[in-house]
Amino acid sequence: MLELVEVKKSFGPRVAVDGVSLSVKTGEVFGLLGPNGAGKSTTIGMCIGVLRPDAGSVRVGAGGLSPERPEVRRQLGVAPQSLAVYDELTGRENLAYFGTLQGLSGADLRERVARTLESVGLSDRANDRVAGYSGGMKRRLNLAAALVHGPGLVLLDEPTAGVDPQSRNSILDMVRRLASGGTTVLYTTHYMEEAEKVCDRVGIIDNGRLLALGTVDELVGRFGGESVVRIRRAAGRGESDADGAGSGVTTIRTAQPIRELERELATGTVASVTIDRPDLEAVFLSLTGRSLRD
Repeated sequence: MLELVEVKKSFGPRVAVDGVSLSVKTGEVFGLLGPNGAGKSTTIGMCIGVLRPDAGSVRVGAGGLSPERPEVRRQLGVAPQSLAVYDELTGRENLAYFGTLQGLSGADLRERVARTLESVGLSDRANDRVAGYSGGMKRRLNLAAALVHGPGLVLLDEPTAGVDPQSRNSILDMVRRLASGGTTVLYTTHYMEEAEKVCDRVGIIDNGRLLALGTVDELVGRFGGESVVRIRRAAGRGESDADGAGSGVTTIRTAQPIRELERELATGTVASVTIDRPDLEAVFLSLTGRSLRD
């Protein structure tokens, strides 16, 4: 659905995107994970044809067409990080406006607007001016504006930035529903827990360069380091270690926690187990030497 090949973009002396190559499969949620300033928004801009790459290429759809072509742009929906809704209009009027820009009209437009407002939980505020919406409601309307015309590829740039937990969960649920319905999603974020929760594959980006790409399990397995397995033994059969003499707890650091757990369970002495598994934060630290939120 989307392919980038050695894409580069600079603004004066600053290199924003430096040779990024990736492909997004039809129907998947692909996450672009990195800190602010990593090049995520610039990448989105090139994917939708607003920015032209200095080098490399961006191709959309089975025909591999440029996103600058009008017929391709009608296949795209984008929710930018900066809110792109009009405070002086109602929620319904906003979606009607954006739907009209995409060629919708009449009963089809009205039905799509109503259905999209329902999908983001704003039907009861549809006729209220957006100036009176909360930040989370504006974020959901921003997402709705990207979806009203039924695009096959949706690009979401930090869609939960600055929202409350309830609105964040609502947006993440919407992303899952989009994917289950066959929509392809490119999702940028600096929240590792969001990438872990909703993305089929994740690309780690920093300083404009794509450092690693794969499923969460693949990335954690390759770059995350060891898991910590803590095994508490049944009464009277304890072992001692750094957790304290006679504690009955064994701590094992391993890159293959399931294999280690199976071996321990075979002894018949295990009363309980906890596994602390590395996450994408550990992956980012391994790849860059610093925390994702530094």
